[in-house]
Amino acid sequence: MKKKLVLKIGTSTLTAGTDTISYAKIEDLARQIILLREEYDIVIVSSGSIAAARQYVDMSRINQEVDSKQALAAIGQHKLMRMYDEVFRARGCDVAQCLLVYHDVENNASKENIRNTVNRLLEMNYTPIINENDTVAVDEIVLGDNDKLSAYVAVILEADLLVLASDIDGLYETDPRIDPVAQLIPEVNDLSLASNYVSETKSDQGTGGMATKISAAELCMQHGIEMWIMNGNHPFFLVKALDGKLPYTRFRNASSYI
Repeated sequence: MKKKLVLKIGTSTLTAGTDTISYAKIEDLARQIILLREEYDIVIVSSGSIAAARQYVDMSRINQEVDSKQALAAIGQHKLMRMYDEVFRARGCDVAQCLLVYHDVENNASKENIRNTVNRLLEMNYTPIINENDTVAVDEIVLGDNDKLSAYVAVILEADLLVLASDIDGLYETDPRIDPVAQLIPEVNDLSLASNYVSETKSDQGTGGMATKISAAELCMQHGIEMWIMNGNHPFFLVKALDGKLPYTRFRNASSYI
């Protein structure tokens, strides 16, 4: 039986450190899913709709108000999905879009519908790509670049593993952007201790900091789901991490295993 893996892709990963969505990174994702599909059912939670819109909109006319970001999300979401569809289909993969809001992940009937729909898509060999519906909800625009949403998705789907792909290798004892000798923490079993190491440094493109990732880890650990934070900017980052060839931080209860 396949393991179920939820992969959250942050905006900083999708843009590969630039101002625009990287087709090369989306192709990297497609290639990895092909390599892993015999062992894993993979569900993607993808940020990036606002970044996708920036490639088409005159940003000098856009302010930083939430409703402007919602408008950008409306412009960019279908463009982002078109990129996924074009690149994945060229590699023999089909994708399906699922847009959620927090009401959906807190309502029992909605959760059952999400679970049934995603599982059916996986049976049909479609890769579900989930994002928050930013045109009607603002939680991730303001708070977290889909970190917490991906944890809710992992819980609803009863996933074996949640992977948060960001622009950092994991949780460090000090902020590696400031401290060049900062030490990566390979495993966390006690979140009360992990909170001592949280930095609020964020990427230029994304809205999530380490605090939102710790919140996601808390939700996962409450439900016995393992979570990893890793640097998605490396080529084949997920394949390498699963092979033990890439550093990351693992969050799990002492009794849980992948």
